[in-house]
Amino acid sequence: MSWGTELWDQFDNLEKHTQWGIDVLEKYIKFVKERTEIELSYAKQLRNLSKKYQPKKNSKEEEEYRYTSTRAFLATLNEMNDYAGQHEVISENMTSLITGELTRYVQELKQERKSHFHDGRKAQQHIETCWKQLEASKRRFERDCKEADRAQQYFEKMDADINVTKADVEKARQQAQLRHQMAEDSKAEYSSTLQKFNSEQHEHYYTHIPNIFQKIQEMEERRIVRIGESMKTFAEVDRQVIPIIGKCLDEITKAAEAVDHKNDSQMVIEAFKSGFEPPGDIDFEDFTQPMKRTVSESSLSNSRGDGKSEPKFGSKSKGKLWPFIKKNKLMSLLTSPHQPPPPPPASASPSAVPNGPQSPKQQKEPLSHRFNEFMTSKPKIHCFRSLKRGLSLKLGAGPEDFSNLPPEQRRKKLQQKVDELNRDIQKEMDQRDALTKMKDVYIKNPQMGDAASVDHRLAELGQNIEKLRLEVQKFEGWLAEVEGRLPARTEQPRRQSGVYEAQNPSGVNSCAQDRESSPDGSYTEEQSQETEMKVPATDFDDEFDDEEPLPTIGTCKALYTFEGQNEGTISVAEGEMLYVIEEDKGDGWTRIRRNEDEEGYVPTSYVEVYLDKNAKDVHKPLQKISE
Repeated sequence: MSWGTELWDQFDNLEKHTQWGIDVLEKYIKFVKERTEIELSYAKQLRNLSKKYQPKKNSKEEEEYRYTSTRAFLATLNEMNDYAGQHEVISENMTSLITGELTRYVQELKQERKSHFHDGRKAQQHIETCWKQLEASKRRFERDCKEADRAQQYFEKMDADINVTKADVEKARQQAQLRHQMAEDSKAEYSSTLQKFNSEQHEHYYTHIPNIFQKIQEMEERRIVRIGESMKTFAEVDRQVIPIIGKCLDEITKAAEAVDHKNDSQMVIEAFKSGFEPPGDIDFEDFTQPMKRTVSESSLSNSRGDGKSEPKFGSKSKGKLWPFIKKNKLMSLLTSPHQPPPPPPASASPSAVPNGPQSPKQQKEPLSHRFNEFMTSKPKIHCFRSLKRGLSLKLGAGPEDFSNLPPEQRRKKLQQKVDELNRDIQKEMDQRDALTKMKDVYIKNPQMGDAASVDHRLAELGQNIEKLRLEVQKFEGWLAEVEGRLPARTEQPRRQSGVYEAQNPSGVNSCAQDRESSPDGSYTEEQSQETEMKVPATDFDDEFDDEEPLPTIGTCKALYTFEGQNEGTISVAEGEMLYVIEEDKGDGWTRIRRNEDEEGYVPTSYVEVYLDKNAKDVHKPLQKISE
């Protein structure tokens, strides 16, 4: 099977076919190039997707990735990044092994095809020239033969005519002979040209054209083989990364199989466990005694006296119930409700008009006034200390020993701090060892440097190591205290002024006890629940719970029903008698108490206040509202 013998007369069709083959090759190159662009785009999208869901450094998200499920998700993101890398490898290999190689091959193929068809056209032009020469020789021979035949006929006519002279007959005979000679020469030339043409034609169709067409056939077959090999490479490039992609998928499966729901549940316990015991039973509080009292001067004084000396039945349980206590007691103590009091349903009181008292939120006096009360009230000295301590905790300035955290969380934070300090010590020691070796080298080889130049740095490192070790000892002591290895730290009570020691020794003792139980004013572990009934100071608002209630300064009668829906207010019914514990400070609100656990603010215009006579010299007079 040869194109030279089978397709000897299909030069133009072969030219078109080979051009079509090159177009197909270029189309395949374009296809592979677009595939590489898709692979690169896909890899880029995968990397962006993996980066988008990666946890941010030093953020809360990074702490969440300690659970097995989130670690599996993180492993999936990392493997997807590697997965994207394999698609980049596919693109690079296809570009280098297929696109680049085929592009160079197409250029070579075009040059080779051009050369072969140039030789074919040259051979065709040569055979056409030979054919034209043969045709010219043939026509000349034909013309000479006709001229010779006419000359012969003219001679015979002249020879037969008796009227023609002998000279004219001789001339006609010579002319006929000349024409015959020319015809013979043309015949010889035509015969020679014909033989030459036949030889050239045989050479053209059996030698030159077959050779040229054979080369074109080989070129086309190489093109077909090359595009087949490229398609095979196209598949092999994908197949080479399949094991790595499979390994990525296996790692994702392995990470998914490592998800342990029990372990995650245990980690939730470790993350949020407070270490406190569940709350105990709540003691019964008897409210029948206040109900039997009558509103009178003597009963008022007696009730206030009883209220001061009456023990708090629920003090122990309140210490236990700290997780369920609302954290808004500080603001309820410092400010009135953040809204102006509503006008009474029907009252001509000045406080009931629309331009009455404004919201306490716009006044600064109540806040500073209450701070002054905390500072000047002798039994509340350590309460104000706890208040400042609680404010600092609310504002984010936590204590150094993490005493604001529950015991279990505190233990974990202390352990982390100890580990961090130990790592810092190790770094400082490594630097000290390196400088010591450098100093030894300088001592042995003074030309390399001055040994005394590193002494200052060595001294600094030694001081830093000593400071870090002291810090480690301090935190290890706190850690031992939390874990129960050492007894609780005790501090000498701070010196109080003689006035406070003389006037309120119990308040000083409570301050000392408060500092002993919690240096930073936050809750700590109970030291020995079996031997001591000591309630831990849980938070600054719990310290307010443990304090004695504010003394009553009078009574009041509800003129209207008030629904206390806002925070810090209390609901009262019309005609109800209640105790006054704080008079109106100019903001339109009066603080009252129903019983030991129910107190809050009501609009001053809603109640009729009866202040105790003994309290009038201490508090500012309050305008009474006549019925």
